[in-house]
Amino acid sequence: MNTTPLLRTVPVAALTLLAATACGGAGVQNDAAAKGGSAEGYPVTVENCGREITVESAPERIVGLSPAQTELLVRLGVADRLVGQAQTAMHELPEDVAADASDVPELSTDSPPAREQLLDVQPDAVVAPTEYEFTAEQGFATIDQLTDAGVTTYVAAGGCPERRSTGEVTDLFTDLEALGTIFGVQAAADELVAETRGDLEAVEKAVEDRPRPTVAQLFVEGKTLSAIGAGVESDMIERAGGDNVFKPDEDLFAQFFSAVVSPEEVAARNPDAIVFAVREESEAARVEAYLRKTFPNVTAVKEDRFIALRTPDTFPGTLGNVAAVRTIAEGLHPDAF
Repeated sequence: MNTTPLLRTVPVAALTLLAATACGGAGVQNDAAAKGGSAEGYPVTVENCGREITVESAPERIVGLSPAQTELLVRLGVADRLVGQAQTAMHELPEDVAADASDVPELSTDSPPAREQLLDVQPDAVVAPTEYEFTAEQGFATIDQLTDAGVTTYVAAGGCPERRSTGEVTDLFTDLEALGTIFGVQAAADELVAETRGDLEAVEKAVEDRPRPTVAQLFVEGKTLSAIGAGVESDMIERAGGDNVFKPDEDLFAQFFSAVVSPEEVAARNPDAIVFAVREESEAARVEAYLRKTFPNVTAVKEDRFIALRTPDTFPGTLGNVAAVRTIAEGLHPDAF
């Protein structure tokens, strides 16, 4: 079995809402060359979730609305511009990033900050994983309200609703390029893209031309079983050298990237491996016990081929997307690494 260290619990409601909105596209258009961290070269324009964002100067008061986005901002070298971080209980920051973000005020823990909490720190830019973070019905500041207040909002490419069923791991590179443009740190963004793309390509090269095991990626919530058939999670399987037994062109996934399925449906497809995401290690043991009991005759169970992902690594706009590809590849092709 292939597992990785797991982090503290994320509220189920938050995970559901993240899943419901995850995965979207964005393009970058430089109005001038914002290179090497220089504040010169503005204005710049990026396209994000079907809207154009024009930035007149480098933002100086930034909020990361989830740990994944806070990590990206720190790694891009703008930690000294952070005036807030949010949803900090979602998952822990890597140690090196946590040290750089230790003095950044926590605006919220288990959910996005309320409108007043966010506006109190007077941000001029916020970066979010999904559009859920701007839901008026939840008491959050909307994108329009922030725009009217002069705040630039950027949503992870994988968090735009129209991309949920077509998202790819490489959407992360779109985010890095766009954030480099917005914050005037293009050189740092280019370096991080090159490093991360290199990691992804190394995994893809290691598994190319190998036989592709069949894979089912499942969500187990109580007694409810859902299968992943599209979106970034399915792209992870493809890049890791697997063949998803559930396909995006099936009627099951006409409206959404995942669908509730019966145990009989999974058993009939008889995957060679089962991938699942969990929030903490104790949950991994529970899910495995359920799978063993429910699918004793499925090849994945008989051959003990379970691959546990960290739930945060499946969130949009996170470096963990690439880490998840490696985790799956190592589980499918252990002799390639």
